Amino acid sequence: MTMTSPEQSLVQAGRTSRDIKPTIGLVAGGLAAYWPQFPQLLPQLRESTAYVTQRFEAMDAEVVDVGFVSDAEEAAVAAETLRVADPDLIVMFLTTYLTSSMVLPIAQRANAPVLIIDLQPSERMDHDSFGTGEWLAYCGQCSVPEVGNLFRRAGIDFRSVTGHLREDRAWKRIERWVAAAHARARLRKARHGLLGHLYPGMLDVATDLTQISVTFGSHVEVLEIDDLRVRIEEVTSAEVEERKVLTAEIFEVDDSVIDEDFTWGAKVSVALDRLVEDFKLDSIAYYHRGLDGEIHERIGAGFILGASLLTARGVPAAGEYELRNSIAMLISDSVGAGGSFTEIQGINFDDGVVEMGHDGPAHLDISNRKPLLRGLGVFHGKRGYGVSVEFDVRPGPVTTLGLGQERDGSYVLVASEGTVAPGPLLQIGNTTSRVDFGAHPGEWVDAWSATGVDHHWSLSVGHHAATYRAVASLLGIAFREVRGNEVVEHRSPL
Repeated sequence: MTMTSPEQSLVQAGRTSRDIKPTIGLVAGGLAAYWPQFPQLLPQLRESTAYVTQRFEAMDAEVVDVGFVSDAEEAAVAAETLRVADPDLIVMFLTTYLTSSMVLPIAQRANAPVLIIDLQPSERMDHDSFGTGEWLAYCGQCSVPEVGNLFRRAGIDFRSVTGHLREDRAWKRIERWVAAAHARARLRKARHGLLGHLYPGMLDVATDLTQISVTFGSHVEVLEIDDLRVRIEEVTSAEVEERKVLTAEIFEVDDSVIDEDFTWGAKVSVALDRLVEDFKLDSIAYYHRGLDGEIHERIGAGFILGASLLTARGVPAAGEYELRNSIAMLISDSVGAGGSFTEIQGINFDDGVVEMGHDGPAHLDISNRKPLLRGLGVFHGKRGYGVSVEFDVRPGPVTTLGLGQERDGSYVLVASEGTVAPGPLLQIGNTTSRVDFGAHPGEWVDAWSATGVDHHWSLSVGHHAATYRAVASLLGIAFREVRGNEVVEHRSPL
């Protein structure tokens, strides 16, 4: 779905975490001993370096280009520059053979994930006309095993892309790593709001806030329901009406919506925007039970409209206090794949699909149609009543992404690629999709449940398992993929 103009205006209003770009540290190198021996070699390698620099500068990233290094001394200077730049990803372009001593200080001092690229000038050498100097422009890959050996012994993770300079396949792989750097940048700088309290009994959702900061570098801002209450009290009638007009343009408002509930949802939405702005939040996870119709119960039931609008702006919101899910949604959004709050709702064994969705925040940009605002007299399993968002994800490829946890407390990204298939859906104010994972749906559920993922995840559009695997690599956490009815362990970079 293409965003409507009103929604575009909402996306552009105020701070959104979409504004954060990754910093890419770029360095090229070759062996100084070659330059006096083969005078034409260095100019050729500099031309290749200029092309690589141009390609990176055209990407949606801040590029810190430290130029060409020819020996360990120059590499040490480049290392210090990159240390100060604090990049989200270091890209080392091996233009020809170089010694591993030249790249070690860069990896050690900058303390950032490393991507090695070795892109020879063309698909193949001209064996009849080439001499040693011409050949040396094609042997950047000669250093990759040497660097790999050194980095392994030094405890430095690295990734590599081997190809030729204008090879689309190689550049697609490189761009995948830059997309992963987007996710790392978002998480390193993220401020995650956590509002309310754990949904009683959901032990899988319980999250160690220290582990979040240690693993991702993120800050978790613990919020009270009253932080939102006082902002709701400050919302004016004019602001409520303005939000209702905007909502009516973005959504199809169902006849089941009671105006009093619509007004309340709009009021909470305006206050949520202020909460996000005041605390500079990049995501928010929330839940509050409340009692007997008092104000906190009404607030807890009034989130869905505002949370969906925030999610569309690049500030993912997840219900049921599901912090790890709001982080998964942030990762999905950072690679341009949307990401909606999702859980299993049922299985259609006749059609071979898993039905999944939630009665909570949805990413409006991945809807198959104009989203519906529906009135609900009850939110299942929760107190209160009000308006909810209903739509189905547009047909085509999708990827589920969850943030699971291991016995030792470490995190694992879990993904599975499928296809949204059209067909009958529940009409109960939920976001719902029918996903075919290319396997018996019951067996897929069994495999997915065995990965360590909790019972919520992000549903994103497109097939992105390889990109999510790259994200896990840059974050230094494990990656697990469900293919059909099998769990595939990935312990090494792509």
